[in-house]
Amino acid sequence: MTPALLGKKVGTTRAYDDKGTSVPVTVVQAGPCHVTQVKTVDSDGYNAVQLGFEDVKAKLSTIPLIGHAAKAGVGPKRFFREVRLKEPTNLTAGAKVGVELFNDVKFVDVIGTSKGKGTAGVMKRHHFGGQCNSHGTERKHRSPGSIASRATWRGQCGKPKKGVRMAGHMGMDRVTTRNHRLLKVDAENSLLLIIGALPGPNGGLLFVRKSVTAQVKAETDKDKKQAVKP
Repeated sequence: MTPALLGKKVGTTRAYDDKGTSVPVTVVQAGPCHVTQVKTVDSDGYNAVQLGFEDVKAKLSTIPLIGHAAKAGVGPKRFFREVRLKEPTNLTAGAKVGVELFNDVKFVDVIGTSKGKGTAGVMKRHHFGGQCNSHGTERKHRSPGSIASRATWRGQCGKPKKGVRMAGHMGMDRVTTRNHRLLKVDAENSLLLIIGALPGPNGGLLFVRKSVTAQVKAETDKDKKQAVKP
């Protein structure tokens, strides 16, 4: 199975790498997750594994989801995600998977929902410079200025073009951050220490998977000898 787990963002701290350098890390409580469904080419047209994460009371779930989880032999779950696979997996419904999947992984991609910031102006949302602070600019320093030149039919229509950067809702978007170095796997506490900042607030849901685009350079005998030298 492709290394992938659902988890929650615990917070940020600092840790030491193999060279003794202090690096900022984000702690993620990843799993344990249960396999709630296994899809194959014969049954669904493609290979995939559906993961369920975090137990929830039955009264906070729905009858279809409770029955779906019970079919796999597990209790109701709060979150479900599907992991597509190139080849069929040996896992069966009801199997438990944990952070041990990432023991040989060096880089990960993390998907989450960014922090919601409500309605924001153009200076906060798009980093506009604002109006000049000179005589005649009264209480308009943070305004975007004229948008007439961005109309669909300039001079005849006031409708702005699609994609014009204006004030509006900010945050609460799906964000994928790629190629984070995985510093440590704590199997005893189901924790992943990932270098860098991850999307979302503390306690937010995260989907951690093996990096898709990272190219890991194979360690040669020459590199090993250089590492041994004082």
